[in-house]
Amino acid sequence: MPPASESVQGKDDAVPTVADAPMSEAIFRAARVHRIMAGNLLRETGLYPGQELLMMQLWEQGEQRQADLIKTLGLDPSTVTKMLQRLEQSGFVTRSPSPHDRRAVVVNTTRAGQALRDRVLQAWRELESITAAGFSHEEYVQAMRVLTRIEANLTGTSADNGDPSVVC
Repeated sequence: MPPASESVQGKDDAVPTVADAPMSEAIFRAARVHRIMAGNLLRETGLYPGQELLMMQLWEQGEQRQADLIKTLGLDPSTVTKMLQRLEQSGFVTRSPSPHDRRAVVVNTTRAGQALRDRVLQAWRELESITAAGFSHEEYVQAMRVLTRIEANLTGTSADNGDPSVVC
């Protein structure tokens, strides 16, 4: 293993290696390239990585209070506010005062936002295909178990040791 001061070579923006945390480094690197690939696949939709998750929430649940989106997405309120401002400027969502609570803001998709749905879902299917390329069904199931366990470890929740519902 290279010393902690070395970087992963072959990248324009090299990521420093962490000698005492190989799993954390591997997760960081995989998440980083996964996000870059997601961005590339989403580019033609006009969305940036992360915005599609907010849009998916609106597509699935319909109009929602901004505070509920913040809670569901588990993001900082300022991050969601900035995301919504950009989506609103792009014409994909509207924000308006709640008719039931003057303090609340309600978010909804526009026709242009609804029109993105199929392209975004296709981008995620393609991302899944690229991510899982070469995995056997058993490897895919095992990878899902490991990732679920890592998420549980990081969130302090218990991982369900049963088989996740996966389609390979």
